Amino acid sequence: MAVKIDKSNMRKIILDFPKQFRIGIKAAQNVFLQPGKLIRWPENIIICGMGGSALVGNILVSLRPLDVFCHKSYGLPPQAGNESLIICISYSGNTEETLSAFSEAYNRKLPLISITTGGKLAELSKKYALPLVKIPGPKIPPRLALGEMFAALIQLLVNQTILGPEISEEILKVGEKLKSKRLENQGKKIAKKIFQKIPIVYTSKQFQEIGLVWKNSLNETAKILAIANYFPELNHNEIVGLAKLPINEDKFSIIILRDRQEHPRILKRMKITKEIINKEGREVEFIDIKGKNVLEKIFSTILLGFWTSYWLALEYKIDPTPVEIIEEFKRKMKK
Repeated sequence: MAVKIDKSNMRKIILDFPKQFRIGIKAAQNVFLQPGKLIRWPENIIICGMGGSALVGNILVSLRPLDVFCHKSYGLPPQAGNESLIICISYSGNTEETLSAFSEAYNRKLPLISITTGGKLAELSKKYALPLVKIPGPKIPPRLALGEMFAALIQLLVNQTILGPEISEEILKVGEKLKSKRLENQGKKIAKKIFQKIPIVYTSKQFQEIGLVWKNSLNETAKILAIANYFPELNHNEIVGLAKLPINEDKFSIIILRDRQEHPRILKRMKITKEIINKEGREVEFIDIKGKNVLEKIFSTILLGFWTSYWLALEYKIDPTPVEIIEEFKRKMKK
């Protein structure tokens, strides 16, 4: 049945995900800014992208204490200046918001690098002789290409000596240690639990981006509404509404992605939040984040989210790959 529904074989893409890190690093290995374009350490790094392409910037923010801004709109944010490094990421190369950011950065003569598989972004980068990381094919859904794009982004920062070369080695080791198949059954079980419900995914602030990846994946792959938030912020607002969900409306499934090495006060907040929700007659499931270091924790949990979304799509008997509503929206925007 899975083969009939999964017409583009997304399962194989998820199984092969650990191979993406080596592909991304290799693609970016010899890409540098033009000499003299950025003389000093950048004042900040502006990562321009949308959807899955933008998430790699969010992951970078959670990983290293760099002055990074993730810009998810047209043009450039107010933080962009002459000493900024602008990195435009669009997996397809045709994302109109990212192309708008690229054009403004080029017109202002700001240090600019692109990451893409092709499209208009690649054409413009070549036309203006700007540094370009070309991710090789075959193309896959952008939301599943996080490994390639993240590794390429990290290697670019290594090339510019903004990050040390050891992080590229760390990423390659993560690719070797990640065993995607081992997470499939767990994802399948979670999918069955949240079937016909609206998932609410909670994390700590440190892993907020993982929650966003889960949300986006559930939206695009399983084609359902999903909600994401993080501790401690949600205890100052959302918990009020959450605790008062109508008890006869069992349409929500609450998941807390928990790192047992988190700040003890965050762990206490998670525990108390679960108790409050349980008191209202609702279940909360803790899913422990696993890994020996932050990179392993991030990408093993992202993979689990991919599997959960994939198997949830199959539960709904929906092909997990197409995103027809997004494509229709893009067509209407072009008119």
